[in-house]
Amino acid sequence: MTEVVKLERHDVIATITVDYPPVNALSAAVRGGILRCMNLAIADPKVKAIVLTCAGRTFIAGADITEFGKPPQPPTWDEFMAVIEDSPKSVVAAIHGSALGGGLEVALACHFRVATENAKLGLPEVKLGLLPGGGGTQRLPRAVGPELAVKMIVGGDPITAREALSSGLIAEIVGTAAAGGQAFARKVLAERLPIRKLRDDDSKLAAAKADRSIFTNAVASMTRRARGLEAPFAAADTVGAAIDLPFEEGLKKELEGFNKLLRSDQSKAQRYAFFAERAANKLAGLPEGTRPRQIERVAVVGAGTMGGGIAMSFANAGVSVTLIESTEEQLERGLGTIQRNWEASAARGSIPADAPPKRMALINAVVGLSNVKDADLVIEAVFETMAVKKEVFAQLDKYAKQGAVLASNTSYLDIDEIASVTDRPQDVLGMHFFSPANVMKLCEIVRGPRTAPDALLTAVSVARQIGKAPVVVGLCHGFVANRMYDPAFKQADKLLFEGALPHQIDAVLTKFGMPMGPFVMGDMAGLDIGWLSRKDRGVKSEISDALCEAGRFGLKANKGWYKYEPGSRAPIPDPDVETLIDETLIRLGRKRRAISDEEILERMMYSIVNEGAHILEEGIAARPGDIDVVWLYGFGWPVYRGGPMYWADQVGLMHIVDRLAFHAKQTNDLSLEPASLIKRLAAQGKVFASLT
Repeated sequence: MTEVVKLERHDVIATITVDYPPVNALSAAVRGGILRCMNLAIADPKVKAIVLTCAGRTFIAGADITEFGKPPQPPTWDEFMAVIEDSPKSVVAAIHGSALGGGLEVALACHFRVATENAKLGLPEVKLGLLPGGGGTQRLPRAVGPELAVKMIVGGDPITAREALSSGLIAEIVGTAAAGGQAFARKVLAERLPIRKLRDDDSKLAAAKADRSIFTNAVASMTRRARGLEAPFAAADTVGAAIDLPFEEGLKKELEGFNKLLRSDQSKAQRYAFFAERAANKLAGLPEGTRPRQIERVAVVGAGTMGGGIAMSFANAGVSVTLIESTEEQLERGLGTIQRNWEASAARGSIPADAPPKRMALINAVVGLSNVKDADLVIEAVFETMAVKKEVFAQLDKYAKQGAVLASNTSYLDIDEIASVTDRPQDVLGMHFFSPANVMKLCEIVRGPRTAPDALLTAVSVARQIGKAPVVVGLCHGFVANRMYDPAFKQADKLLFEGALPHQIDAVLTKFGMPMGPFVMGDMAGLDIGWLSRKDRGVKSEISDALCEAGRFGLKANKGWYKYEPGSRAPIPDPDVETLIDETLIRLGRKRRAISDEEILERMMYSIVNEGAHILEEGIAARPGDIDVVWLYGFGWPVYRGGPMYWADQVGLMHIVDRLAFHAKQTNDLSLEPASLIKRLAAQGKVFASLT
């Protein structure tokens, strides 16, 4: 215990320092160490005040979630917290880095809190399908008031040190945590400030006790986008207990809610997703000692929708970027779109009002590919055709400096073929961002057969730096995301020819938890894009083609698979579309049949799982969890279902095999035949999780 927590005395101030890399998680050893040091400091007559701080890069960044669901290890949480809160000597939490989850709950049990300027404070348990279980739902409302407490607990996002200071969560912003905490402790002693136990102070609850709408309005705002999730509503209910119940009764309600969620299928899925994202950062097959290349300058080629969004992602992270176009007109158009996007975000309050000009200043907009000459990383985001990509990369090979990483934002195309026009295929890889790139978190890092290990690691590092979830994938048409989406979309198209309607198919997917169905998505993207592509390739899709021939290009035309009121994005089922489908089927000599929601769900979702099995067989993805991260962050798969491969394990692989075989036979569709991997696992009574 003394190895992870140490006690030092500086005159009358005892400093307890947690040193448990990498994030000082509240393991049993850390709890025991703090408890032991607290008791020693309290018993020492020379000690008049106590500072709790941490070594390394952060304060206590949360509970040790690997202990969840396991037999509890001493000391108990209540015993540990009581020693801090009931200390007869003032206890100051000195925070740097992040005080999250159990870390903030420990700080709330302390009598005073100070933090460095860069500190973040939050209770993000809701993102694991949980609610704070260490008194956070009862102490935080007493520290900052119910409105901000709801935002932090139900929303799960941390606040800055400045916000913490203005709300009263911390008493001061300090230069360095330990020294600042000690200085504040001396101030407490000099000014004889009384010990403040949050559990005994209901002053910030008074307004909500008098007018409960203060609380209910805050909850309504924070749960607006929590469709299908249990934890945000349970957390809100528990915060309400701080207003309605005495502190001890509120704690009991909190613990009941925490334990119920801990056992829930949703929390298990969300905790799985958390670990899957972390595991995706572990790259297989890299030589020992591989380090990322140093990236000081970044260039993005193409200022269209994708290029502009990628440039915004860098600027959002405070990273300057050079944005390159072929003409001044295209550059100005792209910059105008970027500025409007940021101004709209500022108007909504999602970024500070002064952020747009600051972020625009980070984008150096220029004309001409020769401007990549100083870049350490170049990301190409031009039109998605092989000829155009090759033309750009041939020029990049000419102008980019040696050692620069050259990345393509291609969605489908062969990275190795793109690399073949350069004399440096080892520096070429894919960085597939998802649209809108400034919003979507996924970045598929595509490893070509000749991509150098350090180039690969560089792309992963940069993606993480700008807040993306990188997943390394192998080379095939569509990589992981689009390769898996294609069979599901093809099933949706086939279902139209058999009798289903667009709004029925979309409704099945949104009921499942997807943010939208394929036909709403098609309307948003623009149906004419696929139509023109099909015509170029000599491919027909009679229903989709008929729609476009009628001028129904989607949202931009106020009519596509759905109709739209001018200025509205809300899809409205259109009888004219049903008529068009009927007429097309009659012309083709096909009859409609009644199709159940269950069949739609099975054919679309099981085909996604099936393609995932093929991808694992081929080694395109390293782990089932990598596939799940792709779907969670690329397509908005509901996090409470954990991802398609995790979900398949819960459904049962034998059931999926049986249903795929049934639908393959019924529809004479060979693409629905179960993959050999899923059949083998099912026959052995195993699951996809057994592959990791």
